Amino acid sequence: MKTQKFYGNIVDLTNQKVFKGFIETENGTITRVAEDSTVSEDNYILPGLIDSHIHIESSMLIPSEFARLAVKHGTVATVSDPHEIANVLGIDGIKYMIGDGESVPFKFFFGASACVPATPFETAGNKIGLDDLEELLSTDKIKYLSEMMNFPGVINRDDFEMKKLGIAKKYGKPADGHAPGVKGDAAKKYIEAGISTDHECFTMDEALEKIKYGMNIQIREGSAAKNFEALAGLIETHPDKVLFCSDDKHPDDLEEGHINEMYKRAVKKGYEPLKVLRSIVINPIKHYGLNVGMLRENDPADFIIVDNLQDFNIQKTFVDGLLVFDGKNTLINSIGGETPNLLVAEEIEKSQIEVKSGPGKIKVIKAFDGELVTSLIEVEPKVAGGLVESDPENDILKLVVLNRYKKNEPALGFINGFGFKEGAIASSVAHDSHNIVAVGTNDDDIVKAINLIIKEKGGVAAVASSKEEVLGLPVAGLMSNNNAEMVSEKYHSIDKLAHSMGSTLRAPFMTLSFMSLLVIPELKLSDKGLFDGRSFSFTPIFS
Repeated sequence: MKTQKFYGNIVDLTNQKVFKGFIETENGTITRVAEDSTVSEDNYILPGLIDSHIHIESSMLIPSEFARLAVKHGTVATVSDPHEIANVLGIDGIKYMIGDGESVPFKFFFGASACVPATPFETAGNKIGLDDLEELLSTDKIKYLSEMMNFPGVINRDDFEMKKLGIAKKYGKPADGHAPGVKGDAAKKYIEAGISTDHECFTMDEALEKIKYGMNIQIREGSAAKNFEALAGLIETHPDKVLFCSDDKHPDDLEEGHINEMYKRAVKKGYEPLKVLRSIVINPIKHYGLNVGMLRENDPADFIIVDNLQDFNIQKTFVDGLLVFDGKNTLINSIGGETPNLLVAEEIEKSQIEVKSGPGKIKVIKAFDGELVTSLIEVEPKVAGGLVESDPENDILKLVVLNRYKKNEPALGFINGFGFKEGAIASSVAHDSHNIVAVGTNDDDIVKAINLIIKEKGGVAAVASSKEEVLGLPVAGLMSNNNAEMVSEKYHSIDKLAHSMGSTLRAPFMTLSFMSLLVIPELKLSDKGLFDGRSFSFTPIFS
Protein backbone atom coordinates (compact mmCIF):
# COMPACT_ATOMS: atom_id res chain seq x y z
CA MET A 1 0.00 0.00 0.00
CA LYS A 2 1.54 3.30 -1.07
CA THR A 3 2.31 6.27 1.17
CA GLN A 4 -0.59 8.71 1.45
CA LYS A 5 -0.84 12.20 2.94
CA PHE A 6 -3.98 13.80 4.33
CA TYR A 7 -4.24 17.49 5.21
CA GLY A 8 -6.63 19.34 7.48
CA ASN A 9 -7.40 20.03 11.13
CA ILE A 10 -5.91 17.16 13.11
CA VAL A 11 -8.05 16.11 16.07
CA ASP A 12 -5.61 14.91 18.73
CA LEU A 13 -7.75 13.13 21.31
CA THR A 14 -4.79 11.95 23.35
CA ASN A 15 -3.76 15.53 24.13
CA GLN A 16 -7.28 16.96 23.70
CA LYS A 17 -6.34 19.56 21.09
CA VAL A 18 -6.87 20.42 17.41
CA PHE A 19 -4.16 21.76 15.11
CA LYS A 20 -3.51 22.43 11.42
CA GLY A 21 -1.36 19.73 9.91
CA PHE A 22 -1.26 16.40 8.13
CA ILE A 23 -0.96 12.67 8.64
CA GLU A 24 0.98 10.18 6.54
CA THR A 25 0.01 6.54 6.16
CA GLU A 26 1.83 3.57 4.71
CA ASN A 27 0.86 -0.11 4.61
CA GLY A 28 -2.15 0.51 6.85
CA THR A 29 -0.20 2.36 9.55
CA ILE A 30 0.08 6.04 10.46
CA THR A 31 3.75 6.85 9.98
CA ARG A 32 3.67 10.56 10.75
CA VAL A 33 1.45 13.16 12.42
CA ALA A 34 2.74 16.72 12.00
CA GLU A 35 1.67 20.29 12.67
CA ASP A 36 1.74 22.66 9.71
CA SER A 37 0.17 26.09 10.10
CA THR A 38 0.24 26.64 6.32
CA VAL A 39 -2.32 23.91 5.64
CA SER A 40 -5.35 25.49 3.98
CA GLU A 41 -7.78 22.55 4.11
CA ASP A 42 -10.68 23.14 6.50
CA ASN A 43 -11.80 19.53 6.96
CA TYR A 44 -11.16 17.63 10.20
CA ILE A 45 -9.22 14.36 10.48
CA LEU A 46 -9.96 12.26 13.54
CA PRO A 47 -10.03 8.65 14.76
CA GLY A 48 -12.88 6.43 13.58
CA LEU A 49 -15.87 5.87 15.84
CA ILE A 50 -16.49 2.80 18.03
CA ASP A 51 -19.75 1.26 19.23
CA SER A 52 -18.78 -0.10 22.65
CA HIS A 53 -21.62 -2.62 22.96
CA ILE A 54 -23.81 -4.02 20.21
CA HIS A 55 -25.46 -7.23 19.15
CA ILE A 56 -24.76 -7.25 15.41
CA GLU A 57 -27.61 -9.71 14.98
CA SER A 58 -30.13 -6.99 15.90
CA SER A 59 -29.37 -5.26 12.60
CA MET A 60 -30.69 -8.40 10.84
CA LEU A 61 -27.46 -8.24 8.84
CA ILE A 62 -24.49 -10.58 8.93
CA PRO A 63 -21.32 -8.78 10.11
CA SER A 64 -19.95 -8.21 6.60
CA GLU A 65 -23.18 -6.45 5.58
CA PHE A 66 -23.40 -4.52 8.86
CA ALA A 67 -19.94 -3.12 8.10
CA ARG A 68 -21.08 -1.85 4.70
CA LEU A 69 -23.62 0.44 6.38
CA ALA A 70 -21.65 1.34 9.51
CA VAL A 71 -18.63 2.79 7.69
CA LYS A 72 -20.91 5.34 6.00
CA HIS A 73 -21.41 6.85 9.46
CA GLY A 74 -17.74 6.89 10.43
CA THR A 75 -17.82 3.69 12.49
CA VAL A 76 -14.65 1.63 12.14
CA ALA A 77 -15.09 -0.85 15.01
CA THR A 78 -17.63 -2.49 17.28
CA VAL A 79 -17.43 -4.33 20.58
CA SER A 80 -19.88 -7.07 19.66
CA ASP A 81 -21.65 -9.56 21.90
CA PRO A 82 -22.70 -12.56 19.72
CA HIS A 83 -25.11 -13.60 22.46
CA GLU A 84 -28.10 -13.82 20.11
CA ILE A 85 -26.66 -16.30 17.62
CA ALA A 86 -25.02 -18.19 20.49
CA ASN A 87 -28.47 -18.89 21.95
CA VAL A 88 -29.42 -20.48 18.64
CA LEU A 89 -26.22 -22.16 17.42
CA GLY A 90 -23.88 -22.12 20.43
CA ILE A 91 -20.12 -21.77 20.01
CA ASP A 92 -20.45 -22.51 16.29
CA GLY A 93 -22.57 -19.39 15.95
CA ILE A 94 -19.85 -17.27 17.58
CA LYS A 95 -17.25 -18.74 15.24
CA TYR A 96 -19.53 -17.95 12.28
CA MET A 97 -19.71 -14.28 13.35
CA ILE A 98 -15.93 -14.05 13.76
CA GLY A 99 -15.29 -15.64 10.38
CA ASP A 100 -17.77 -13.50 8.49
CA GLY A 101 -16.49 -10.35 10.20
CA GLU A 102 -12.93 -11.13 9.19
CA SER A 103 -13.95 -11.21 5.52
CA VAL A 104 -14.25 -7.41 5.27
CA PRO A 105 -12.14 -4.36 6.19
CA PHE A 106 -13.83 -3.52 9.49
CA LYS A 107 -12.86 -4.18 13.10
CA PHE A 108 -15.28 -6.49 14.90
CA PHE A 109 -14.22 -7.33 18.46
CA PHE A 110 -16.33 -10.20 19.74
CA GLY A 111 -16.95 -11.36 23.29
CA ALA A 112 -17.57 -14.77 24.81
CA SER A 113 -21.28 -14.95 25.54
CA ALA A 114 -21.61 -15.54 29.27
CA CYS A 115 -25.27 -16.43 29.68
CA VAL A 116 -26.43 -18.96 27.10
CA PRO A 117 -29.15 -19.74 27.86
CA ALA A 118 -29.87 -16.65 29.90
CA THR A 119 -32.22 -18.46 32.27
CA PRO A 120 -33.59 -22.00 32.74
CA PHE A 121 -37.10 -20.60 32.30
CA GLU A 122 -37.04 -20.63 28.50
CA THR A 123 -35.94 -22.97 25.72
CA ALA A 124 -32.80 -22.02 23.80
CA GLY A 125 -31.21 -23.83 20.89
CA ASN A 126 -27.81 -24.24 22.51
CA LYS A 127 -25.69 -23.53 25.55
CA ILE A 128 -22.24 -22.13 26.27
CA GLY A 129 -20.55 -24.05 29.08
CA LEU A 130 -17.40 -23.41 31.08
CA ASP A 131 -15.29 -25.43 28.63
CA ASP A 132 -16.64 -23.30 25.78
CA LEU A 133 -15.80 -20.10 27.65
CA GLU A 134 -12.31 -21.41 28.33
CA GLU A 135 -11.82 -22.16 24.62
CA LEU A 136 -13.11 -18.73 23.57
CA LEU A 137 -11.43 -16.53 26.17
CA SER A 138 -8.06 -18.19 25.66
CA THR A 139 -7.89 -16.83 22.10
CA ASP A 140 -6.84 -13.35 20.99
CA LYS A 141 -9.98 -13.13 18.83
CA ILE A 142 -12.20 -12.89 21.92
CA LYS A 143 -11.69 -9.63 23.80
CA TYR A 144 -14.01 -9.90 26.80
CA LEU A 145 -16.63 -11.85 28.71
CA SER A 146 -20.00 -10.66 27.46
CA GLU A 147 -22.73 -9.25 29.65
CA MET A 148 -23.33 -11.16 32.89
CA MET A 149 -27.12 -11.07 32.88
CA ASN A 150 -27.63 -13.33 35.87
CA PHE A 151 -26.94 -10.47 38.24
CA PRO A 152 -28.70 -12.15 41.19
CA GLY A 153 -26.32 -15.09 40.75
CA VAL A 154 -23.27 -12.82 40.68
CA ILE A 155 -24.45 -10.80 43.67
CA ASN A 156 -25.08 -13.99 45.66
CA ARG A 157 -21.75 -15.48 44.53
CA ASP A 158 -23.27 -18.43 42.70
CA ASP A 159 -20.46 -20.90 42.04
CA PHE A 160 -21.20 -21.31 38.32
CA GLU A 161 -21.31 -17.55 37.68
CA MET A 162 -18.12 -16.98 39.65
CA LYS A 163 -16.33 -19.65 37.62
CA LYS A 164 -17.21 -17.74 34.45
CA LEU A 165 -15.72 -14.58 35.90
CA GLY A 166 -12.69 -16.56 37.04
CA ILE A 167 -11.98 -17.68 33.48
CA ALA A 168 -12.12 -14.08 32.24
CA LYS A 169 -9.77 -13.00 35.03
CA LYS A 170 -7.40 -15.86 34.21
CA TYR A 171 -6.93 -14.52 30.68
CA GLY A 172 -6.94 -10.86 31.66
CA LYS A 173 -10.20 -10.11 29.86
CA PRO A 174 -12.77 -7.59 31.17
CA ALA A 175 -16.31 -8.69 32.00
CA ASP A 176 -19.36 -6.74 30.83
CA GLY A 177 -22.37 -6.17 33.03
CA HIS A 178 -26.15 -6.20 32.74
CA ALA A 179 -27.84 -5.11 35.94
CA PRO A 180 -30.89 -2.89 35.30
CA GLY A 181 -32.04 -1.02 38.39
CA VAL A 182 -29.47 -2.64 40.69
CA LYS A 183 -28.27 -0.15 43.32
CA GLY A 184 -26.88 0.05 46.82
CA ASP A 185 -25.07 -2.87 48.39
CA ALA A 186 -26.24 -5.18 45.60
CA ALA A 187 -24.55 -2.98 42.98
CA LYS A 188 -21.39 -2.87 45.06
CA LYS A 189 -21.26 -6.67 45.31
CA TYR A 190 -21.94 -7.05 41.59
CA ILE A 191 -19.07 -4.73 40.67
CA GLU A 192 -16.67 -6.16 43.25
CA ALA A 193 -17.13 -9.57 41.60
CA GLY A 194 -15.26 -8.19 38.59
CA ILE A 195 -17.96 -6.59 36.44
CA SER A 196 -16.59 -3.49 34.76
CA THR A 197 -19.38 -2.01 32.58
CA ASP A 198 -23.14 -1.64 32.43
CA HIS A 199 -25.31 -0.49 29.52
CA GLU A 200 -28.61 -0.95 31.36
CA CYS A 201 -28.72 2.18 33.56
CA PHE A 202 -31.88 4.17 32.97
CA THR A 203 -31.52 6.87 35.67
CA MET A 204 -28.69 9.21 36.54
CA ASP A 205 -28.78 8.16 40.19
CA GLU A 206 -28.24 4.53 39.24
CA ALA A 207 -25.34 5.40 36.92
CA LEU A 208 -23.62 7.64 39.48
CA GLU A 209 -23.87 4.99 42.15
CA LYS A 210 -22.32 2.37 39.89
CA ILE A 211 -19.54 4.77 38.90
CA LYS A 212 -18.86 5.37 42.59
CA TYR A 213 -18.14 1.67 42.98
CA GLY A 214 -15.76 1.68 39.99
CA MET A 215 -17.94 0.77 37.02
CA ASN A 216 -17.85 2.28 33.52
CA ILE A 217 -21.22 3.34 32.11
CA GLN A 218 -22.20 2.73 28.50
CA ILE A 219 -24.70 5.35 27.39
CA ARG A 220 -27.12 3.50 25.12
CA GLU A 221 -29.20 4.78 22.24
CA GLY A 222 -30.59 1.96 20.13
CA SER A 223 -33.72 1.24 18.13
CA ALA A 224 -35.71 0.33 21.25
CA ALA A 225 -33.84 1.28 24.44
CA LYS A 226 -32.88 4.93 24.61
CA ASN A 227 -31.03 6.26 27.66
CA PHE A 228 -29.06 9.14 26.15
CA GLU A 229 -31.26 11.91 27.53
CA ALA A 230 -31.14 10.49 31.05
CA LEU A 231 -27.37 9.91 31.12
CA ALA A 232 -25.80 12.52 28.81
CA GLY A 233 -24.66 14.64 31.78
CA LEU A 234 -22.01 12.01 32.55
CA ILE A 235 -20.06 13.25 29.52
CA GLU A 236 -19.27 16.41 31.47
CA THR A 237 -18.96 15.06 34.99
CA HIS A 238 -17.27 11.68 34.37
CA PRO A 239 -15.71 11.74 30.88
CA ASP A 240 -13.25 8.98 31.74
CA LYS A 241 -16.04 6.59 32.82
CA VAL A 242 -18.38 6.92 29.82
CA LEU A 243 -18.64 4.89 26.62
CA PHE A 244 -21.24 5.18 23.84
CA CYS A 245 -23.17 2.22 22.48
CA SER A 246 -26.29 1.27 20.55
CA ASP A 247 -26.86 -2.26 21.96
CA ASP A 248 -29.48 -3.07 19.31
CA LYS A 249 -29.88 -1.34 15.94
CA HIS A 250 -32.46 -2.29 13.32
CA PRO A 251 -31.37 -2.14 9.65
CA ASP A 252 -33.37 0.93 8.62
CA ASP A 253 -32.09 2.83 11.66
CA LEU A 254 -28.52 1.79 10.85
CA GLU A 255 -29.04 3.03 7.30
CA GLU A 256 -29.82 6.47 8.77
CA GLY A 257 -27.07 6.72 11.38
CA HIS A 258 -25.02 5.10 14.10
CA ILE A 259 -22.75 6.44 16.87
CA ASN A 260 -22.26 9.61 14.80
CA GLU A 261 -25.84 10.57 15.66
CA MET A 262 -25.14 10.29 19.37
CA TYR A 263 -22.05 12.46 18.90
CA LYS A 264 -24.05 15.16 17.11
CA ARG A 265 -26.73 15.15 19.79
CA ALA A 266 -24.14 15.53 22.53
CA VAL A 267 -22.42 18.44 20.77
CA LYS A 268 -25.77 20.09 20.12
CA LYS A 269 -26.43 19.91 23.85
CA GLY A 270 -23.27 21.91 24.42
CA TYR A 271 -20.76 19.22 25.37
CA GLU A 272 -17.22 19.80 24.14
CA PRO A 273 -16.56 17.79 20.94
CA LEU A 274 -13.19 16.42 22.07
CA LYS A 275 -14.65 15.29 25.38
CA VAL A 276 -17.47 13.50 23.57
CA LEU A 277 -15.00 11.86 21.18
CA ARG A 278 -12.93 10.69 24.12
CA SER A 279 -15.91 8.68 25.30
CA ILE A 280 -16.50 7.25 21.82
CA VAL A 281 -12.89 6.44 20.92
CA ILE A 282 -10.28 6.45 23.68
CA ASN A 283 -12.35 4.95 26.49
CA PRO A 284 -13.43 1.77 24.63
CA ILE A 285 -9.95 1.26 23.15
CA LYS A 286 -8.33 1.42 26.57
CA HIS A 287 -11.00 -0.54 28.41
CA TYR A 288 -11.15 -3.48 25.99
CA GLY A 289 -7.58 -3.31 24.69
CA LEU A 290 -8.69 -2.80 21.09
CA ASN A 291 -6.29 -2.66 18.17
CA VAL A 292 -7.88 0.51 16.78
CA GLY A 293 -5.95 3.63 15.87
CA MET A 294 -6.15 6.85 17.89
CA LEU A 295 -4.47 8.98 15.19
CA ARG A 296 -0.95 8.62 16.60
CA GLU A 297 2.26 7.63 14.89
CA ASN A 298 2.57 3.82 14.56
CA ASP A 299 -1.17 3.38 15.14
CA PRO A 300 -3.36 1.50 12.66
CA ALA A 301 -4.66 3.99 10.08
CA ASP A 302 -8.29 3.90 11.27
CA PHE A 303 -9.64 7.41 10.79
CA ILE A 304 -12.39 9.53 9.32
CA ILE A 305 -12.54 12.89 7.59
CA VAL A 306 -15.48 15.19 8.37
CA ASP A 307 -16.48 18.67 7.24
CA ASN A 308 -16.59 20.15 10.76
CA LEU A 309 -17.10 19.09 14.37
CA GLN A 310 -20.69 20.33 14.58
CA ASP A 311 -22.49 19.07 11.47
CA PHE A 312 -20.11 16.11 11.41
CA ASN A 313 -20.81 15.04 7.84
CA ILE A 314 -18.64 12.02 7.06
CA GLN A 315 -16.55 12.64 3.95
CA LYS A 316 -14.30 9.58 4.08
CA THR A 317 -13.76 6.53 6.28
CA PHE A 318 -10.54 4.51 6.41
CA VAL A 319 -9.85 1.16 8.09
CA ASP A 320 -6.21 0.06 8.24
CA GLY A 321 -5.45 2.71 5.62
CA LEU A 322 -8.04 1.36 3.18
CA LEU A 323 -10.75 3.73 1.97
CA VAL A 324 -14.07 2.04 2.81
CA PHE A 325 -16.43 5.01 2.34
CA ASP A 326 -15.82 7.80 -0.19
CA GLY A 327 -18.50 10.24 0.95
CA LYS A 328 -21.20 8.77 -1.26
CA ASN A 329 -20.83 5.01 -1.41
CA THR A 330 -19.61 2.21 0.77
CA LEU A 331 -16.64 0.52 -0.88
CA ILE A 332 -17.06 -2.79 0.95
CA ASN A 333 -18.43 -5.47 -1.35
CA SER A 334 -21.31 -7.81 -0.51
CA ILE A 335 -20.09 -11.38 -0.16
CA GLY A 336 -23.25 -13.35 0.79
CA GLY A 337 -22.29 -16.55 2.54
CA GLU A 338 -23.69 -19.55 4.35
CA THR A 339 -27.01 -19.67 6.21
CA PRO A 340 -26.60 -21.83 9.33
CA ASN A 341 -29.92 -22.20 11.12
CA LEU A 342 -32.00 -24.15 13.64
CA LEU A 343 -35.79 -23.91 13.34
CA VAL A 344 -37.93 -27.05 13.56
CA ALA A 345 -41.31 -25.60 14.61
CA GLU A 346 -44.25 -26.58 12.45
CA GLU A 347 -47.13 -24.38 11.35
CA ILE A 348 -49.81 -23.89 13.98
CA GLU A 349 -53.60 -23.70 13.96
CA LYS A 350 -55.97 -21.17 15.49
CA SER A 351 -57.19 -23.60 18.16
CA GLN A 352 -53.66 -23.72 19.62
CA ILE A 353 -53.70 -20.08 20.71
CA GLU A 354 -57.14 -19.96 22.30
CA VAL A 355 -57.31 -18.80 25.93
CA LYS A 356 -60.22 -20.20 27.92
CA SER A 357 -61.83 -17.72 30.28
CA GLY A 358 -61.19 -18.06 34.00
CA PRO A 359 -62.05 -16.35 37.27
CA GLY A 360 -60.91 -12.82 38.00
CA LYS A 361 -58.83 -10.35 36.00
CA ILE A 362 -55.96 -11.15 33.67
CA LYS A 363 -52.35 -10.15 34.21
CA VAL A 364 -51.17 -8.00 31.31
CA ILE A 365 -47.67 -6.96 30.29
CA LYS A 366 -47.47 -3.18 29.93
CA ALA A 367 -44.82 -2.21 27.36
CA PHE A 368 -43.22 1.23 27.20
CA ASP A 369 -41.89 2.94 24.11
CA GLY A 370 -38.08 3.04 24.14
CA GLU A 371 -37.77 0.85 27.24
CA LEU A 372 -36.94 -2.80 27.85
CA VAL A 373 -38.57 -2.80 31.27
CA THR A 374 -42.27 -3.55 31.52
CA SER A 375 -44.84 -3.41 34.27
CA LEU A 376 -47.74 -5.62 35.31
CA ILE A 377 -51.30 -4.40 35.11
CA GLU A 378 -54.52 -6.27 35.83
CA VAL A 379 -57.60 -5.77 33.65
CA GLU A 380 -61.03 -7.24 33.07
CA PRO A 381 -60.76 -9.58 30.09
CA LYS A 382 -62.83 -9.36 26.92
CA VAL A 383 -64.64 -12.70 26.73
CA ALA A 384 -66.65 -14.18 23.84
CA GLY A 385 -67.86 -17.76 23.60
CA GLY A 386 -65.92 -18.72 26.72
CA LEU A 387 -62.62 -17.48 25.27
CA VAL A 388 -60.52 -14.45 26.21
CA GLU A 389 -59.92 -12.36 23.10
CA SER A 390 -57.73 -9.45 22.13
CA ASP A 391 -59.36 -6.10 22.94
CA PRO A 392 -57.98 -3.53 20.48
CA GLU A 393 -60.30 -0.79 21.75
CA ASN A 394 -58.52 -0.90 25.10
CA ASP A 395 -55.14 -1.87 23.62
CA ILE A 396 -55.11 -5.31 25.25
CA LEU A 397 -53.68 -7.66 22.63
CA LYS A 398 -52.84 -11.35 22.63
CA LEU A 399 -49.13 -12.22 22.86
CA VAL A 400 -47.86 -15.62 21.70
CA VAL A 401 -44.44 -17.28 22.05
CA LEU A 402 -43.81 -20.51 20.12
CA ASN A 403 -40.82 -22.78 20.81
CA ARG A 404 -38.79 -22.88 17.59
CA TYR A 405 -36.42 -25.67 18.66
CA LYS A 406 -38.89 -28.46 19.36
CA LYS A 407 -42.55 -29.15 18.60
CA ASN A 408 -44.56 -27.71 21.46
CA GLU A 409 -47.75 -25.84 22.25
CA PRO A 410 -47.53 -22.02 22.18
CA ALA A 411 -47.31 -19.99 25.40
CA LEU A 412 -49.98 -17.32 25.70
CA GLY A 413 -50.40 -13.96 27.38
CA PHE A 414 -51.70 -10.43 26.88
CA ILE A 415 -49.96 -7.11 26.38
CA ASN A 416 -50.73 -3.40 26.46
CA GLY A 417 -48.82 -0.64 24.67
CA PHE A 418 -48.64 -1.73 21.02
CA GLY A 419 -51.75 0.15 19.92
CA PHE A 420 -52.68 -2.05 16.94
CA LYS A 421 -56.20 -1.58 15.62
CA GLU A 422 -55.93 -4.46 13.17
CA GLY A 423 -53.63 -7.27 12.13
CA ALA A 424 -50.61 -8.89 13.76
CA ILE A 425 -46.83 -8.96 13.64
CA ALA A 426 -44.43 -11.83 14.36
CA SER A 427 -40.70 -12.34 14.64
CA SER A 428 -38.09 -15.04 15.25
CA VAL A 429 -35.89 -12.32 16.76
CA ALA A 430 -36.94 -12.62 20.40
CA HIS A 431 -34.35 -12.07 23.09
CA ASP A 432 -32.75 -14.07 24.52
CA SER A 433 -33.64 -17.51 23.22
CA HIS A 434 -35.18 -16.36 19.93
CA ASN A 435 -38.30 -18.39 19.89
CA ILE A 436 -41.09 -17.08 17.66
CA VAL A 437 -43.05 -14.19 19.21
CA ALA A 438 -46.22 -12.59 17.88
CA VAL A 439 -48.76 -9.96 18.92
CA GLY A 440 -52.06 -9.15 17.29
CA THR A 441 -55.65 -8.02 17.37
CA ASN A 442 -57.16 -11.37 16.33
CA ASP A 443 -56.22 -15.03 16.30
CA ASP A 444 -56.47 -15.50 12.52
CA ASP A 445 -53.84 -12.86 11.78
CA ILE A 446 -51.58 -13.99 14.63
CA VAL A 447 -51.54 -17.55 13.26
CA LYS A 448 -50.95 -16.29 9.72
CA ALA A 449 -48.00 -14.13 10.84
CA ILE A 450 -46.41 -16.99 12.82
CA ASN A 451 -46.78 -19.41 9.92
CA LEU A 452 -45.13 -16.94 7.53
CA ILE A 453 -42.11 -16.96 9.85
CA ILE A 454 -42.03 -20.75 9.95
CA LYS A 455 -42.20 -21.01 6.14
CA GLU A 456 -39.19 -18.70 5.86
CA LYS A 457 -37.24 -20.57 8.56
CA GLY A 458 -37.09 -17.30 10.48
CA GLY A 459 -37.84 -13.66 9.85
CA VAL A 460 -40.18 -10.78 10.65
CA ALA A 461 -43.73 -10.57 9.32
CA ALA A 462 -46.70 -8.22 9.36
CA VAL A 463 -50.26 -9.17 8.44
CA ALA A 464 -53.08 -6.68 7.93
CA SER A 465 -56.62 -7.08 6.56
CA SER A 466 -55.57 -6.66 2.94
CA LYS A 467 -51.80 -7.11 2.98
CA GLU A 468 -49.02 -9.29 4.33
CA GLU A 469 -45.24 -8.91 4.18
CA VAL A 470 -42.32 -11.01 5.41
CA LEU A 471 -38.55 -10.54 5.52
CA GLY A 472 -36.78 -13.89 5.66
CA LEU A 473 -33.83 -14.20 8.05
CA PRO A 474 -32.24 -17.53 7.12
CA VAL A 475 -29.04 -17.07 9.17
CA ALA A 476 -30.06 -18.49 12.57
CA GLY A 477 -33.50 -16.94 12.10
CA LEU A 478 -31.83 -13.66 13.05
CA MET A 479 -30.02 -12.29 10.01
CA SER A 480 -30.19 -12.07 6.25
CA ASN A 481 -27.14 -12.65 4.10
CA ASN A 482 -28.58 -10.42 1.38
CA ASN A 483 -27.44 -6.94 0.43
CA ALA A 484 -27.73 -4.54 3.40
CA GLU A 485 -29.56 -1.85 1.45
CA MET A 486 -32.15 -4.36 0.24
CA VAL A 487 -32.69 -5.70 3.77
CA SER A 488 -33.03 -2.16 5.10
CA GLU A 489 -35.59 -1.27 2.42
CA LYS A 490 -37.61 -4.44 3.02
CA TYR A 491 -37.57 -4.02 6.78
CA HIS A 492 -38.61 -0.37 6.41
CA SER A 493 -41.60 -1.48 4.32
CA ILE A 494 -42.68 -4.04 6.94
CA ASP A 495 -42.21 -1.53 9.74
CA LYS A 496 -44.32 0.97 7.78
CA LEU A 497 -47.06 -1.63 7.43
CA ALA A 498 -46.98 -2.27 11.18
CA HIS A 499 -47.36 1.44 11.88
CA SER A 500 -50.25 1.68 9.41
CA MET A 501 -52.03 -0.92 11.54
CA GLY A 502 -52.06 1.58 14.39
CA SER A 503 -48.88 0.91 16.35
CA THR A 504 -47.93 3.79 18.58
CA LEU A 505 -44.38 2.51 19.14
CA ARG A 506 -41.35 3.94 17.37
CA ALA A 507 -39.98 0.44 16.74
CA PRO A 508 -42.75 -2.16 17.22
CA PHE A 509 -40.64 -5.12 16.06
CA MET A 510 -37.74 -4.17 18.32
CA THR A 511 -40.08 -3.75 21.29
CA LEU A 512 -41.74 -7.08 20.49
CA SER A 513 -38.34 -8.79 20.43
CA PHE A 514 -37.79 -7.86 24.08
CA MET A 515 -41.15 -9.06 25.42
CA SER A 516 -39.66 -12.50 26.11
CA LEU A 517 -36.47 -11.11 27.69
CA LEU A 518 -36.93 -12.57 31.15
CA VAL A 519 -33.87 -10.97 32.74
CA ILE A 520 -35.46 -7.52 32.38
CA PRO A 521 -38.41 -7.07 34.78
CA GLU A 522 -41.29 -6.85 35.39
CA LEU A 523 -43.56 -9.22 33.45
CA LYS A 524 -42.53 -11.14 30.29
CA LEU A 525 -43.61 -14.21 28.31
CA SER A 526 -41.29 -17.13 27.49
CA ASP A 527 -42.11 -20.24 25.48
CA LYS A 528 -42.81 -21.91 28.85
CA GLY A 529 -45.29 -19.34 30.16
CA LEU A 530 -45.91 -15.96 31.76
CA PHE A 531 -42.91 -14.94 33.87
CA ASP A 532 -42.67 -12.55 36.82
CA GLY A 533 -39.21 -10.94 36.74
CA ARG A 534 -39.51 -9.71 40.32
CA SER A 535 -39.84 -13.16 41.88
CA PHE A 536 -38.06 -14.90 38.98
CA SER A 537 -40.87 -17.42 38.69
CA PHE A 538 -43.80 -18.30 36.45
CA THR A 539 -47.19 -16.80 37.15
CA PRO A 540 -50.72 -17.64 35.89
CA ILE A 541 -52.57 -15.38 33.44
CA PHE A 542 -55.54 -15.01 35.77
CA SER A 543 -55.03 -13.11 39.02
